[in-house]
This record gives sequence, C-alpha cells and structure tokens, in this order.
Amino acid sequence: MATKLFVGGLSFSTSTERLRELFAQVGSVESAAVVTDRDTGRSRGFGFVEMASPEEADAAVKKYNGQEVDGRMLKVELSKPSGSGGGGGGRSGGGFRSGGRTGGRW
Repeated sequence: MATKLFVGGLSFSTSTERLRELFAQVGSVESAAVVTDRDTGRSRGFGFVEMASPEEADAAVKKYNGQEVDGRMLKVELSKPSGSGGGGGGRSGGGFRSGGRTGGRW
C-alpha cells in the first residue's frame, strides 16, 4: 500500500517533476504533486509524494528531511490522514457556530 508524505519548505521554483525525480532516488513514486494557489498557479511551498511502500517512505524521510533542495530546507514527514475528519470537522464546526450566532432566537 502506498504511503503519503508531506513535503514542506519547497522552493517556489520546485516543480512536480523535480519532486518526483528527487524521491525516485529512494524508491518507487506512486504520485507526486506540488500544491499551487488556485488563483495564481504559483507554488504554495509544499507538496505531497506517495511512495510505493512504508519502507521507501521511511527512506525518503531519512534522506530528505532537513536537506537543502533548490536553496530551501525541506521538512518531510508522514502525511496525516485526511479521512480522520479533523480538518473537515473544524470547518463544519465553524459553520455551525456561525449559524448559532445568527439563529440566536432562543
């Protein structure tokens, strides 16, 4: 099963292709993506890489966490699962609180 890594501290010039090439040096890359601003298309300075196995993901963390790439120090760690509902729950909770303020008829 693929293991997803968070890669922070990317240079704004680092491309998805460059990210894939870097991580391919330690194992099989299932997917790689630099996150970009939807309005400007500019890199947001972080991305995600999916390695084919947990062992390859561990090797990538050991090799690249704290390493300088394209003039920037990388932070590489196991990605936190998005299915936990933490982020979505927070947004949903904000909406609920907002609704509570406007619906204060009690």
